Amino acid sequence: MTRVVLGVEVIRPPLTGTGRYALELATHLSELDGIEDLRFFAGRKMVESPGDALSAPMLSLETRKRLAQSKIVLGAYRVLAPLHKRMVLRAYAGYVFHGPNYYIPPFPGPAVATFHDLSIYKFPEHHPEPRVRYMQKEIPLALKRAAFLITDSEATRREVVEYFGLPVSSVVAVPLASGGAFKPRSEVETRSVLERFGLTHGRYLLYVGTIEPRKNLGVLLDAYAGLPAVLRERYPLVLAGYRGWKSEALLARIGQLRSRGMVHYLDYVEEENLPILFSGARAFAYPSLYEGFGLPVLEALGSGIPVVCSNATSLPEVAGDAALLVEGGDVDATRNALEKALADESWRSLAIKLGLAQASRFTWHETACKTLDVYNMALAKC
Repeated sequence: MTRVVLGVEVIRPPLTGTGRYALELATHLSELDGIEDLRFFAGRKMVESPGDALSAPMLSLETRKRLAQSKIVLGAYRVLAPLHKRMVLRAYAGYVFHGPNYYIPPFPGPAVATFHDLSIYKFPEHHPEPRVRYMQKEIPLALKRAAFLITDSEATRREVVEYFGLPVSSVVAVPLASGGAFKPRSEVETRSVLERFGLTHGRYLLYVGTIEPRKNLGVLLDAYAGLPAVLRERYPLVLAGYRGWKSEALLARIGQLRSRGMVHYLDYVEEENLPILFSGARAFAYPSLYEGFGLPVLEALGSGIPVVCSNATSLPEVAGDAALLVEGGDVDATRNALEKALADESWRSLAIKLGLAQASRFTWHETACKTLDVYNMALAKC
């Protein structure tokens, strides 16, 4: 029987893909017979429930962004936090520690870290400079402290092994999943939520994700603008996601299109409303240039809507043969794929069927089971 300390400080609003991963992992690990004891570490203390952070009062997103960009704040945190964490964690020498978001604090027993992608190294210009410096100092510590690394996909596993020169056997790919809330719904089931957003079931093209350069939204906006007017009038583009790093130019352009009635920007959508937003869409577009997994693609497939996404990094693994894959920088190919996803009824029917089958291959229970296997490998190694 395995005893585990899971880091849960990433579970906080706005709940990003990494936060959702940690929350789902916490939930499903607690259901496994192979876990003798599961503790949750929230950065400074142990907490009873990892989901408490979602409703707890905290600093605003804008304030947190400013603090995260402060050299002084990050420097002080990097010096003082490990000392406090070491004191709290020293009583758990018989446990495995899992850092689900790259970092591993000083810990007296074996440790595992999840590396979601290497964008901080490969695309540092897409992150605030203080965050880049912080992560590039902390990640080498995690590499030294980790008995094993977990990645979300085979593509990221290969990338991590090659970039850091690690033994292949020390990095394990454990795919993510879409939760049971992401499922097909009827117009009646979605109406009350969609009406609050000013949307109609089956009458919009959806993107969900952070508004930032790495997501390649400029290509999506260009491709959408090139669609026949009848499709744009019938299916407005709906963007949902919080405002990320260097999003000012994108937001200005979105604002212009919004004033012309072509685009709806919903900003961050609360967790309970997100599955409704997915299942009410006509199709889903995800042109991202770099993904460690691409959870929104899987959530769209599970919601029973056709998907257009780029063929970059891990996305072909997630989409399988259920989506239209296009080169991330190809506006014409993206436009043609969007038109097919919106208007080709024959392909849409097939895509929905294939998408539901593809999504069913990924479950959070399986993610938790494979993660437990890695914990046991770490215990055996140490």
